[in-house]
Amino acid sequence: MSNGVVQSTRLMSVTELAGRYVDLIPWHRFGYCASNSLIFKAIQGYNKVHILDFSITYCMQWPTLIDALAKRPEGPPSLKITVPSFRPPVPPLLNISSHEVGLRLANFSKFREVPFEFNVINGNVIHSSSSSPPNYYNSSPDENTTSHHDNEEYNSSTFQFELLLTHLNASSLNLQDDEALVVNFQNWLRYLPDNNDNNSNSLRDSFLNTIKGLNPRIVVVVDEDSDLNASSLSSRITTCFNYLWIPFDALETFLPKDSCQRMEYESDIGHKIQNIIGFEGFQRIERLESGATLSQRMRNAGFLSIPFGEDTIKEVKALLDEHASGWGMKKEEEDHMLVLTWKGHSSVFSTAWVPIITNLDADDEDD
Repeated sequence: MSNGVVQSTRLMSVTELAGRYVDLIPWHRFGYCASNSLIFKAIQGYNKVHILDFSITYCMQWPTLIDALAKRPEGPPSLKITVPSFRPPVPPLLNISSHEVGLRLANFSKFREVPFEFNVINGNVIHSSSSSPPNYYNSSPDENTTSHHDNEEYNSSTFQFELLLTHLNASSLNLQDDEALVVNFQNWLRYLPDNNDNNSNSLRDSFLNTIKGLNPRIVVVVDEDSDLNASSLSSRITTCFNYLWIPFDALETFLPKDSCQRMEYESDIGHKIQNIIGFEGFQRIERLESGATLSQRMRNAGFLSIPFGEDTIKEVKALLDEHASGWGMKKEEEDHMLVLTWKGHSSVFSTAWVPIITNLDADDEDD
């Protein structure tokens, strides 16, 4: 690992990603459940929904939401999902391309009778794949579309965020006035470079300012609840020790030490720790900040937090009942956060936000 990029043990199939990674412990499902509940409420009354999805788990969140949309009494909206083809070079790694992920979602949407379109921001082109009655998946990859494994997305330790920023505008994304725009961050914002310099905006701040300019209906942010972005090495070592014991301990409760599934998961955590404490500068890509720190950053960027309702809390509790008894949940009233806990220790936070529209913003929209 000479260049600081987190190396994965191997590429996973979609089935393995679901069963051996996402469903193993509620680390990811917690965020999916909390986010989807608020998204579903935020888009009520809309016939068109556009999700701008920034995630490291290849759209595993969306079949559940698609299923819920299919059951709407007034009928499902048309759903468009846009993802970047490039992603942080971190596990899990999938053995199919972004285009193939979109194909699988389109097939599922066809089965649930939800009109569907899938867009991939790929280099200088946004490729589109759609499903709508009667032809649910009516496009095929052209010569510019990534149809091979997405290994090229992991060739550099510096993620192409600046290139992505150039595509985050209404024209490039083909945003429509009558669609509800949803922005979804799942374990993703931590990989945006952050210079920790109070005298200038970091790329992380610039990214959030750009998102606010898109005027989304809702922004959901889910990530691990720990500050691992300190400039001090000793501070990062201490925080790693005090936080990353949690997944190891959780796996200990139901998987034997010689379990291949457990060894793979623990190996990925080990690579994360190595990057946090063994590298600096652009090679240190793991730059996690806690829910409280992230919430302050969101407020500084001009967002207002949304509280979680009782229905959402009940859904999350039902999810946690399917897992070991050590998992729990707490509600942070000040920042309107839901926090996944293991034996009382904070693990993952979930928050939701709306942009604060000022008079100046309104004047700009009128122009």
